[in-house]
Amino acid sequence: MIELRPFDGIGAANHGWLDAHHHFSFGTYHDPARTNWGRLRVWNDDTIAPKSGFPPHPHNDMEIVTYVRTGAITHRDSLGNEGRTEAGDVQVMSAAGWGARPFPRGDRAGKFVTLASGMAGDEDALPINTSGRVLGATVKAGDSVTYATTPDRHLYLVAAEGRIKVDAGASAVEADPRDGVAITGENSVTVTALITCTSPASVRPSLPRLSRWVIAPVRT
Repeated sequence: MIELRPFDGIGAANHGWLDAHHHFSFGTYHDPARTNWGRLRVWNDDTIAPKSGFPPHPHNDMEIVTYVRTGAITHRDSLGNEGRTEAGDVQVMSAAGWGARPFPRGDRAGKFVTLASGMAGDEDALPINTSGRVLGATVKAGDSVTYATTPDRHLYLVAAEGRIKVDAGASAVEADPRDGVAITGENSVTVTALITCTSPASVRPSLPRLSRWVIAPVRT
């Protein structure tokens, strides 16, 4: 099953300093059909005004993965963690702490690279406490990348830039930048770039633009 979720049809709220778009129910936006996708609870597409940001606030029973598409953000928490995450970098926040690392454009050219993971064998990725992965790839027009999965898994795909075709064999969709593609019940998924999907890190930094995922951890 592949479902296209166009960007202009997802939730949105412009707070002045924060222009937020919600792929799943969040804040004042509620869609009972889009409260989660497997362990994924939130996918927010945020543009933040310079020298502004979220005030201190608590988190409980969640992990937040942030990918910075343009600009840079800083982080500070009550545990004394503080750092800066720039375009192309990935940040993970959880009750256990905070971490960030760069993922150079060349390292993910023409292939999926695991950015954050709680699965065995992904020790080079930022750790999360759930059975899932956050992946990234940079794909040139006409090229394809394939990801092997299992029918019980839930995948959610968003192109930061460029138009793509997502093909699972029996069904396929084409998606524009920032559209969501929800996938489940498949053994593999092939993504073809119809227009070059360039790395967000290659865009001139301006307003900080982020993709933020909230993932529910697995309890043991």
